[in-house]
Amino acid sequence: MLEQVADNLWLARETVSSGMGLLGWSWGRRRGPSGFGAASTAEEVTAGVDASHLTAIVTGATNGIGKETARVLALRGANVIIPARNLESGLKVKESLAEQVPSAKLHVMEMDMSSLSSVRNFVQSFNSSHKNLNILINNAGIMACPYQLSEDGIELQFATNHLGHFLLTNLLLDKMKSTAEQTGVQGRIINVASVAHKRSDGACFELNKLNDKARYNPFIAYSHSKLANILHANELSRRFQEEGCNLTANSLHPGVIFTNIVRYIAGNNALMSVLSPVAKLVLKGVPQGAATTCYLALHPDLKDVSGKYFADCNEATPTAVARDAELAKKLWLFSEELVGTKPN
Repeated sequence: MLEQVADNLWLARETVSSGMGLLGWSWGRRRGPSGFGAASTAEEVTAGVDASHLTAIVTGATNGIGKETARVLALRGANVIIPARNLESGLKVKESLAEQVPSAKLHVMEMDMSSLSSVRNFVQSFNSSHKNLNILINNAGIMACPYQLSEDGIELQFATNHLGHFLLTNLLLDKMKSTAEQTGVQGRIINVASVAHKRSDGACFELNKLNDKARYNPFIAYSHSKLANILHANELSRRFQEEGCNLTANSLHPGVIFTNIVRYIAGNNALMSVLSPVAKLVLKGVPQGAATTCYLALHPDLKDVSGKYFADCNEATPTAVARDAELAKKLWLFSEELVGTKPN
């Protein structure tokens, strides 16, 4: 437990010290070159945008910042697909969002992000039922969970946070390329990463290391998966530029939301009662947490911007490891091996 508390405190400290906590938005409300900052909400950064001609997939849209992302995209007119591991839960989310946005165009489809076969089945169903795809938001994730393997025999955080999205993205690339070509509208892929990537040294992309239970640290494993999110977006961007296709790929840190930071601290109600009021002052709420994702997905200033990492709706600088082009290529090849085929 103490190790997990220390890891979560590190994440909170990084958030505040990098301008994404209390000093960044609750007091100073500083704004960057984009005109937005840590206090900006998803609705604010998309004000005036007409997304009625766009189709978007938002993974992890059944709760938290993913749900808010889906709501705001729907509010701006987008046709939003919500993958859900449990269809019943997904339909309840759809109903809830439709009450808030009566004009919402929402579709729930079944997918378990940690299961490669489920991802493949989702893509097959999506391709047969939807003509276009403009925006893919890879948001779903789990954080610092106890050690376990996915049904495919891969450490669960890496399987869910990176590998499922790697396969999903690659299987949807042809659809996104054809949509961009036919409509003339640039496609956008957004990977929701984390400042936690700073805890990964990049020497982790081997199956025996990922799956080593004796070496498993919940937060470090999470950090590995978040580093992978950034490297994945960077390598996608490099390939798009090489091909000359009309797609972009970027990654982001959404900020720390209280529910995420304490989820796997052992059930200590006294500790929770102390942390909760402080966290609400220091950390972002859900509307702020979804802002950078929505900014990258819809704002016109992001046209032709690719291979970048953002925080608080402004470009930021990840670690040198996260900018390592050779490591990004290595991760791509490793991911292809794990999914069993070259998906694209």
